[in-house]
Amino acid sequence: MPTLISLYIRQTIIGFILSFVFVALLLHFNVANLWHLVTHVSGGWLAAVLLFLFNGIVFSGVQFGIAVMSMARDENDGSRGRRQPERVRGLAEALAPIPVLVRDRRHPPR
Repeated sequence: MPTLISLYIRQTIIGFILSFVFVALLLHFNVANLWHLVTHVSGGWLAAVLLFLFNGIVFSGVQFGIAVMSMARDENDGSRGRRQPERVRGLAEALAPIPVLVRDRRHPPR
């Protein structure tokens, strides 16, 4: 199996585990009276399952993004070569007028 695919599957599993823990803590601490709604309303179990599913999608996407971003190589390879500094243009040089040839179309040249 390619390395990137196994990384994606691993991070997706971790994201859904985090989602399960998150939803379990939401229900345990009865945030926004969710435990009462899940246990006393018909179809409340469906709301809990969907909460787990959608949070799992979000958490696994974030987990995969973090894993991919942390794979970046350090651009500092240890060589400390000299570079020429860039020339910085001053404001007066940047705003200097540029001569432009304009021909008058109303009066052709004689």
